[in-house]
Amino acid sequence: MTRIVLATRNPGKIAELERILDGIDVVGLAAFPDAPDVPETEPTFEGNALLKARAIAAHTGLPSVADDSGLCVDALNGMPGVLSARWSGRFGDATGDKDTANLRLVLDQLGDVADGRRGAAFVCAAALVVPANGVRGAVEHTVEGRMRGTVLRAPRGTGGFGYDPVFLPDGETRTTAEMAPEEKDAISHRGKAFRALAGLLPDALAAAGHV
Repeated sequence: MTRIVLATRNPGKIAELERILDGIDVVGLAAFPDAPDVPETEPTFEGNALLKARAIAAHTGLPSVADDSGLCVDALNGMPGVLSARWSGRFGDATGDKDTANLRLVLDQLGDVADGRRGAAFVCAAALVVPANGVRGAVEHTVEGRMRGTVLRAPRGTGGFGYDPVFLPDGETRTTAEMAPEEKDAISHRGKAFRALAGLLPDALAAAGHV
């Protein structure tokens, strides 16, 4: 069975990729305690995903997948964007619950924004890096997935993570935090991106000499 390293220590993301890449052995960075922490220093989701996938593929010698994702709010000119996980800054660190601090800050910033102007998108860029094997070179792919919706005024639901409790996808009556994991996977930005990568995986492995 092909083993893929997902460049994260987030158990929610690992479980998500395992569901999507059925039949592929997915491991996270917990299996590699000495793996480097790769700072997300690029200004784009794609750049950060590639940065992490390249570093983990080089460290492990295994095909590696990384993603960078976030919430892009229309009324905030596309922010928090790549800063979604760090939006509340040091205040979020001090609270001990960064997800909640980030969510509350976005809701506060949208407090005076009318319901019709609260559009947003979850965006995910996913990168696959298959390291070179023998005489063949490394192979890299990046894909993007998007899910449009609306930011609600108050959280609903206990599933998911991050901004899920306040995100209502277009055409839905439930937030992504109110959906079963499989339902969310079917429409989510990350599900779309990971499914696209899964379709590229067999040819990428062959091109890099891993099969």
